[in-house]
Amino acid sequence: MWCDNCFLVFPLRGGAIAWAVLVAAYSIGGGIFLLTTGQYFFFFHPEWQIYGGVGIGIGVAAVLSMLALSNRSYIWIRVVKFLWPFVIVLSAVRATIMIVQLQRGKDKITWSCNNGGQMWTPEAAASTAKPGVMPGGFCVAGFNSLNLAFIISLLFDVACQMYMYFLCWRFSKRLEHYSNMNGPYHGGYYKA
Repeated sequence: MWCDNCFLVFPLRGGAIAWAVLVAAYSIGGGIFLLTTGQYFFFFHPEWQIYGGVGIGIGVAAVLSMLALSNRSYIWIRVVKFLWPFVIVLSAVRATIMIVQLQRGKDKITWSCNNGGQMWTPEAAASTAKPGVMPGGFCVAGFNSLNLAFIISLLFDVACQMYMYFLCWRFSKRLEHYSNMNGPYHGGYYKA
């Protein structure tokens, strides 16, 4: 017996669109955060830009999913069903590397907080100039709280993406098993 509503919190199509909006909003927000302030937490030059770019890419995949679900498009839902596994693997690799790099940069982040939020560079560590200031609030919380927040956020991110893939897969199966699907003629693919 096929369970038509297993693991669904909301109705399939509407809930999947709402979930895609959530994933897109926090992924694009996180990507922008990493692009603008990532240099205070990750210290190799293109590193924070790569992490931010991956976050923006996840947001784009969620927007594509949202559009595919809202159009009831069989072709586009198959595209995003194919795309999500690659995005999930890339995001899991990114999360692992970000956690490791945060642990490796713990002393540099602590140095930045101890020096008034100044961005750590080898030159800044040797001098007393203050070229940039870390955004407020990060030093108050301390490194352990910051690290825990990053880890929880990254794990939540991967879990949400896996659920988004499940929703796209489930909607694709619903379209495939739709009893009156006639093919591309007479609106067959779009009767869902």
